Amino acid sequence: MNDTGKIEDAPQAAELEDLSFTVTGIVSRSPDEVYEAVADPDRLSKYFTTGGARGRLETGATVSWDFHDFPGAFDVRVVEAVPPKRIVIAWAGVETVDVGGTTTTFEFEPVDDGTRTLVTITEAAWRLTEDGAKNAFGNCMGWTGMLAAMKVWVEHGINLREGFYR
Repeated sequence: MNDTGKIEDAPQAAELEDLSFTVTGIVSRSPDEVYEAVADPDRLSKYFTTGGARGRLETGATVSWDFHDFPGAFDVRVVEAVPPKRIVIAWAGVETVDVGGTTTTFEFEPVDDGTRTLVTITEAAWRLTEDGAKNAFGNCMGWTGMLAAMKVWVEHGINLREGFYR
């Protein structure tokens, strides 16, 4: 209510323009080691890219990721790689705001004097459509699975993803 006793309109909420999500988890290894688990194609292939990763994640590179449980290799463009802090990738997607696809950002933050790492994965640029939401939610599940699989592989050497989807 204002001073005259009239009810004022509620403030307008910001208009949602696209869909994005963030997943986080702590890995009990240093940021250098966790960063390398993502950037190094041999390491990434041990727990995530079931069909293999080709090419190191370095700024300006285009690499290939393949998944036997989701057939077909696809290109991943590395927008930025700042060891051991951040990796930003872009890749094609259906129902994305930008024709170029979606953007995924990995951030590696030291915890407990660098003995552990907070990993934050954010993906953005999905359209506000039924298919955009379906793809965003599917990728959210995928990055959550990737983060859990990375933790188990880096800490214990176990491939959690093997047989998980098929």
